[in-house]
Amino acid sequence: MPKQKITKEDVVNAAFDLAKEHGMEYITVKTISEKLSCSVQPIYTYCANMEGLRQSVYEKARDYVKKYVSLYIGSGDIFRETGRVYLKLAKEEPNIYKMFISHQRENVSSLEELYNLEADPKISEIVSEQLNIPIDKAKMLHLNMLIYSIGIGVIFSRTTPGISADEVFSQQDYAFKAFLAQALKEN
Repeated sequence: MPKQKITKEDVVNAAFDLAKEHGMEYITVKTISEKLSCSVQPIYTYCANMEGLRQSVYEKARDYVKKYVSLYIGSGDIFRETGRVYLKLAKEEPNIYKMFISHQRENVSSLEELYNLEADPKISEIVSEQLNIPIDKAKMLHLNMLIYSIGIGVIFSRTTPGISADEVFSQQDYAFKAFLAQALKEN
């Protein structure tokens, strides 16, 4: 029987699948080798340390989130839809949401730097145009909603049996109106 060829991509994909199903804390050399039905040697070959592998899994989670969001965003109210999609992700894929939220972001020392790292600049342009507010107010509104949605998403994903989506969306709409009123007041 020919020897099975395990690639670095196989190792990262197996680790991602394990993290998606069980959480990052479940990723070990042993669980990966069991998932791949191989010895631990290929894992050690491609992973000098677990931190490097975890970073690859975080990057894969980030890509997953981007694809997930783009899949569920329609052409309507892109701003509100984005917040709802993040909440949908938090409920449907709590481990991916947790990975996405909790991974270390290097060289970030302000909310503006975080916004520039995480947000699609097109969103603030669309918000500015749709709501007829200056771009700087649209960015602040978007940042406030990102912070709020991430926080409520963590709560939403970590409650049992779970808060209803309608209740969370209603609260998110309330926050949106409050943040918008503040942005318009400061105009």
